[in-house]
Amino acid sequence: MRISWNWLRTLIDTGDLTPRAAADILTSTGLEVESVEPLEPVKGMLAGVLVGQVTSREKHPDADRLSVCLVDVGSASALQIVCGAPNVAEGQMVLVATVGSTLHPVSGEPLVIKKSKIRGVESHGMICAEDELGLGTSHAGILVLDPTAVVGTPASEHLKLVADHVLEIGLTPNRADAMSHFGVARDLAAALQVRTGSSTQARLPSVDAFKPGASPGIQVDVQATEVCRRYAGVTLTGVQVTASPAWLQDRLKSIGLKPINNVVDITNYVQHETGQPLHAFDADKLEGDRIIVRMARADEAFTTLDGSERKLASTDLVIADAVKPACIAGVFGGLHSGVSNTTQRIFLESACFAPTSVRRSARRHGLNTDASFRFERGVDPEMTAYAMKRAALLIAEVAGATVASPITDLLVSAAPWPTVSLAHAQVNELIGTPIAPEEVERVLLALDCRITERSAAGLLVQVPPYRVDVTREADLIEEIIRIIGFDRVPLPARLAMPSRPHAELTFDGLQLRVAEHLAARGFQEVMNPSLVSGDRTAQLHPEGTSTLIRLLNPLSAELDVMRPTMLFGLLQSAAHNIARQLKDLRFFERGRVYANTDKGSDEQDRIVLLTTGRLNSESWRAKAEAGSATDMAAEMEMLLARMGLEARGIGPMEHPFLRNAAGISLDGRPLVIWGEVKEHVLRAFGVQQPCFHAELFLPAVEAALARKRTKFEPVPRFPAVRRDLSLLLDRSVTFAQLQQLALRNERKLLRAVDLFDVYEGDKLPNGKKSYAISFILQDPERTLTDEQVEKAIARIRQAFEKELGAEIRS
Repeated sequence: MRISWNWLRTLIDTGDLTPRAAADILTSTGLEVESVEPLEPVKGMLAGVLVGQVTSREKHPDADRLSVCLVDVGSASALQIVCGAPNVAEGQMVLVATVGSTLHPVSGEPLVIKKSKIRGVESHGMICAEDELGLGTSHAGILVLDPTAVVGTPASEHLKLVADHVLEIGLTPNRADAMSHFGVARDLAAALQVRTGSSTQARLPSVDAFKPGASPGIQVDVQATEVCRRYAGVTLTGVQVTASPAWLQDRLKSIGLKPINNVVDITNYVQHETGQPLHAFDADKLEGDRIIVRMARADEAFTTLDGSERKLASTDLVIADAVKPACIAGVFGGLHSGVSNTTQRIFLESACFAPTSVRRSARRHGLNTDASFRFERGVDPEMTAYAMKRAALLIAEVAGATVASPITDLLVSAAPWPTVSLAHAQVNELIGTPIAPEEVERVLLALDCRITERSAAGLLVQVPPYRVDVTREADLIEEIIRIIGFDRVPLPARLAMPSRPHAELTFDGLQLRVAEHLAARGFQEVMNPSLVSGDRTAQLHPEGTSTLIRLLNPLSAELDVMRPTMLFGLLQSAAHNIARQLKDLRFFERGRVYANTDKGSDEQDRIVLLTTGRLNSESWRAKAEAGSATDMAAEMEMLLARMGLEARGIGPMEHPFLRNAAGISLDGRPLVIWGEVKEHVLRAFGVQQPCFHAELFLPAVEAALARKRTKFEPVPRFPAVRRDLSLLLDRSVTFAQLQQLALRNERKLLRAVDLFDVYEGDKLPNGKKSYAISFILQDPERTLTDEQVEKAIARIRQAFEKELGAEIRS
């Protein structure tokens, strides 16, 4: 948000406060000033350029097109200046750039004026043309001033150039009260009163000159009383729509607005001055001389100011005449009721609409305006009538209008002053330093609060309605410390952290441990929005449409559903990088997925991974290898091992977006699932290379870790023994089955089972595959004998043959 320093000073007496000092104060109150930029109507403000009078003009002795002039600029002696302009003449009042001054022409580099010799004649300055001064584009001759100009007057003073500063404020969404120059002035005044003892106050311009007319104006009927809290309007006649005066255009330009015409400019001006949006209708285009504030009819047609025909919904609040809508309330005006150059009679509207209604309509129609921005966050209902009077007076001033009708001011529901109880002890507890009750009261009164009860324990405070974000005791305490200044809270000489018992592993600690492991494995963390496209999700997984959680007021059609999977965000990140020639990617993300269930909405924590491209770069030591689902399985096994969980029970799983999905479950709950992303899903995101995805179900992992008991054992003193078996199996048999069966039949000595080779080919019978499996056996008490090892392996072989139909290959 841009704030003009000169404009701000019309609302508050800042004394000798500089723009940068004011910026520091505002930043300390929570209105962070991101930059303070000087704003000059002419670069350099024509420093060193003076009004002069040509007292004599002679022809240059060595150049027909040059003149030698004596120019009086108010100094002890006249300046001799060589001038090449054809229109220079004796007696003219001109602008003279003196030696040492810098000009900033309309085009070209800055020009420093120096003493020089031109064809042998000294020249002590420069008589300037319009474009040389940066005032325009004309270079036909020097700029000749009115004869009444005063010799020696600085050019900026003669031309009435006024420099300004623009404060760029990074406004947070909760500070609806500060979305105007007056709102910023209120905060600055409160801080100055409390911190310096100043008596300055923020004051709006007087509207005492406003006198309502007696003629009948536009009649107003508020039907949608639930979403229109207050509606005010007045009719003005004799309006002359022209370009705005220079002062008004300069004010709007200073905050980045483009002037349109005097009526529209006034509504914008008052909006940015007071924070109250206004709208001007061409009253002669309102059929029946009526305004009806009602809900739109379903599919009612309406053409907005931008020329777009829109279909309204029954949830849209409209300002209509007796026949048709004239405006989407608080959002955008209509093409056929707007002010034009032929407008002579206007109806000026000032209202207070429910934020949810405006937000819903603005999002539905994709219209984000200055008015909707303010209404969505909440405007001051007590500003409605004032802003209308202020605008009416200004329109009368700059457009020659007359206030023709009485004011219509329909207060549908009065704005309450919320009551908040404030305990002195809680103030000191939250702020961290004692604040005297008298000072607390001084701050609250400076913030326009009302104190209705006082006691030794605390206060009962009424908060002004424009502070929509202050509803709790903690909010009031935040207001107190930001006005007093956070630097009032002393830093202790020593900072001590109390020792508290912690659980072995918190949920946040679990996420951090996983993230650290993945980062060490070369994965990069990404963050994606929690919102996705419902249409795309439904197309990719139509069976899951019923579980989607849809937003009532989505920001856009592409972000209308809470994500049911985090895979989509990872694929968008992958597509973005691949399009920029970064094709070898290893991503992970922490977050939540959302779904509707029979018991209501459900949120689940996940950590998800995505790999694509090569596992390693090609070098003299190793050839580059493409990643695969097997590599993702290995990553998951290492991750579970890092957390102290054994990756047992690997088996096939179902996943709507993965093919050949597999995973690990514990007690019927999946711990992790992985697989290759299906081709149609990749195409939907514009990814043209294989991708592999994994999901870690954090609640299940946390539950598994909670049951796990850490055991400490001495390092085995006796060696382990390895035996290998080559098995011929049906293709339906999984390694998980083999692993579980082996561990079940040899509980005492078997320590690990691993698959180190798989073969499927035409040398094997149909429907068969070959596995090569290793077994690690160890006894912590003694060295194993060959007999013990052979007996253990024999039991495992018999179980494989009997239960899985395995054939042992030699």
